[in-house]
Amino acid sequence: MVPVNCNKCGQKTEIEVRQSINTALDPELKARVRDGSLFVWECPYCGHRNLAKYQTLYHDPDAKLMVWLLPGTEMPPQKVADAVKDLDGYTLRLVREVGDLIEKVNIHDAGLDDSILEICKWVTRRELAAKNPEALQAPLKFLRLEGADNDLVLAFPLGGQMQVVNVGFNVYEDARGILSRHPDIKPDAGFAQVDAAWIERFFR
Repeated sequence: MVPVNCNKCGQKTEIEVRQSINTALDPELKARVRDGSLFVWECPYCGHRNLAKYQTLYHDPDAKLMVWLLPGTEMPPQKVADAVKDLDGYTLRLVREVGDLIEKVNIHDAGLDDSILEICKWVTRRELAAKNPEALQAPLKFLRLEGADNDLVLAFPLGGQMQVVNVGFNVYEDARGILSRHPDIKPDAGFAQVDAAWIERFFR
């Protein structure tokens, strides 16, 4: 249990947090991560629903996926070294926000590569910006694959509203080709932060 303050009324209470999430030990937790409910708590005083921000390690042994949620903190080097021992074949990711954790789980469960998807987002942002320059900075999030052609469904806030765009799977295939031709475009070793800032290191 950790003390927290309600964002609306300011009252202090305590909530339960999970510093580790193992989907093999608690299979129902995956659904609660994917819908975000695991990180939402209701204030007992005013009923306001708050987002809990805390460190946790998401581990899906079957999918060989580990995502480390570290909101607003730096990674302790020794802790990283200890965590990545004996993890051959694992995808290791570092994220800063709950929404990013949800996205990584969705991407992996859809059988996609988040490095390739970041290239798709980079291209999509520029196509959207041709109509609305503000879209160039839009934080696109992968939601799901949809339809017989496996369109990529991406969501993003723009103009105070949530927007959704469908991207053809051919864009993903093209991005895969780009990645295969440029082996230098790859995540860092260990728990890599693969996001818009990461892909901007390679594309301008």
